[in-house]
Amino acid sequence: MHELIRRIEAATPPNRDRAVDALRAFAILGVVLGHWLVTALVADSGTLRATSPLSHMPQLTPVSWLLQTLSVFFLVGGKVGAAGYASAQARGESYGKWLGARMARLFRPVAAVLVVWAVVAGALLVSGVGVETVRALLKLVLSPLWFLLVFAALTAATPLLVRLNPLWPIAVVLHVDLLRFGVLEPDDGTGWVNVAAGWAVPYCFGALWARDGLPRPAIRWTLLLGGAAVTAVLVAVAGYPASMVGVPGAEVSNLNPPTLAAVAFGLAQCGAALLLLEPLRRVLRRPAVWTAVALVNLSAMTVFLWHQTAMMAVTASGLLAGDPLPGLHTVPDGAGWVFARLAWLPVFVLALLACWAAFRTYEQRQRASRGVPRVVREQRTVRTTVKDRP
Repeated sequence: MHELIRRIEAATPPNRDRAVDALRAFAILGVVLGHWLVTALVADSGTLRATSPLSHMPQLTPVSWLLQTLSVFFLVGGKVGAAGYASAQARGESYGKWLGARMARLFRPVAAVLVVWAVVAGALLVSGVGVETVRALLKLVLSPLWFLLVFAALTAATPLLVRLNPLWPIAVVLHVDLLRFGVLEPDDGTGWVNVAAGWAVPYCFGALWARDGLPRPAIRWTLLLGGAAVTAVLVAVAGYPASMVGVPGAEVSNLNPPTLAAVAFGLAQCGAALLLLEPLRRVLRRPAVWTAVALVNLSAMTVFLWHQTAMMAVTASGLLAGDPLPGLHTVPDGAGWVFARLAWLPVFVLALLACWAAFRTYEQRQRASRGVPRVVREQRTVRTTVKDRP
């Protein structure tokens, strides 16, 4: 371990902004932990069905405020995407080549998930597992992939988004919500415009960050406090859901599709993330801490794509015990379930490590002869090239 820490520290250029990597790792781990805590598979008459403790215990809603971290991911994605595109331009690299490389890194690990689960689903159906159970399992595996499609679309639109003021997608979200909740029916389909517009907001702020357009603390405090205040008003006065994740059975979800409340909450998260940059940079000067962050980033896609599979593998294995196990197969309707689920988290982590060992090669390219992870080796000096853009 000491040798790995030494190699990663030695290979990290002095101008690398380690805080960016820390924010990406935080966003991915927040999504993973959120899914593990707010998703439950309940054994019911021989089938497994998905539910959420938020449906039974609305007092847990504040948990969704801590673990819904997608806005931070899109903020970092916009920053890295804009900087990488500017760097590619400076090297004379074509848009097609730059985009192809980005899409390959994004979707190569997805192919492995789809193939494995196509085989698993077929095997389950042939062995007599009910269609409802298979559908519930596939939904848990496939539903998180929506954000990758959105992220890919925003990445492809980076040359346009780097020139777009973030106020424009905010205005789109506002007007869509006015139509959706004031004139039309909430489920008429209009809200799906916000899937692109809503996540374009943090992505555009990330692109602005890449151009050093968010340097002053006052701007960052405005995002944090203004976003939090608008979110509170929308929830308390305008009737938006308080949960920042989807709740089964709820009439309106803040995420499916994104609402103005979700966007405002995301702006508050972006402000908080930007304010944390300097403290993070100080902490990440410690080689051991930086190594942990670098390794999470090295396997970020593998962790994201397989964390639901890890949870389901543990749940399915638990069925062999015969009786439903608390926190694993039981209805999430009380404090007992919460404490039991927390006790299962280390088991989920072990299962995820097994998935990581089996499928990480689809994300990681061959390491250098010195054994330094790609996330550290592939450095891009992008800040100067972004600032020098016309």
